[in-house]
Amino acid sequence: MTFIAKSFGVAAIVATSALCAFGAQAEPEQNDGLNGTLWLQTSVEYKTTAMSVYAGATRLLDAAIGDHSWTAALEQDGNYMTKPPAVILDVDETVLDNSAYQAWVVTDKTHYSSKTWAAFVHDMISTPTPGALEFTKAAATRGVEVFYVSNRKAPEEEPTIENLKKYGFPYADEKHVMLRGEVEEWGSNKTPRRAAVAEDYRVIMQFGDNFGDFTDEIDGSIAERLEVMEKYGNYWGERWFMLPNPSYGSWEEAAFGGDWGKSGDERRQDKLNAMTPWAGPAE
Repeated sequence: MTFIAKSFGVAAIVATSALCAFGAQAEPEQNDGLNGTLWLQTSVEYKTTAMSVYAGATRLLDAAIGDHSWTAALEQDGNYMTKPPAVILDVDETVLDNSAYQAWVVTDKTHYSSKTWAAFVHDMISTPTPGALEFTKAAATRGVEVFYVSNRKAPEEEPTIENLKKYGFPYADEKHVMLRGEVEEWGSNKTPRRAAVAEDYRVIMQFGDNFGDFTDEIDGSIAERLEVMEKYGNYWGERWFMLPNPSYGSWEEAAFGGDWGKSGDERRQDKLNAMTPWAGPAE
């Protein structure tokens, strides 16, 4: 009996160890983008937030069109009041939802690269951001031209236009889709493209998911960016409309000084250092 009991005990320990080892191997790897991407792709909280942004803008359309002194572009010159109205929207995570790409990055345990991103764009599977299609159609029916100013690269113009057309976005054509590098001076900073629109139109609203979709004053520390935000306090929610994007953006690199040469661990530590935690319960 003693031998049998000991043998049974050893077998149980071996079996338990094997299960633990299997469990450890099956444990999903942690990824900084998991929660943000899950929220973008599945939550009603995200969808209703985006819908609310566009609904609020739609309610202001008639006032913006009727008030010829109304402009949303810092690049607008002083002789704009008689120009026809237009709106400027970013594309990625503003007009088109690319969370499928971010989900692939997370589940494939990989990272963003221009090569895989280009392949994704050419697949043309991005879907409309909630509320974006309804807003752009409402603007177009009121005689407002719609410009899509995106930092997608020039070779991605055709699939971008086709992806927009697939869902019926108005003004989805070469004139109104303005991508990075299409013209020599059109770099990642969007000021030259906003200025090109403002030259012929009165820009009444701008939409984006990143600070750079509104102003090029985006570099600097977290505190410096907050100062710029406050400087343009009268624009938010009336002329400038920000869509939520917890997955990527200039907000992230502000925490580590934009130094992508740092290792992943170094960047993560900088992010932790940038937060203001609770001191914890009193002892």
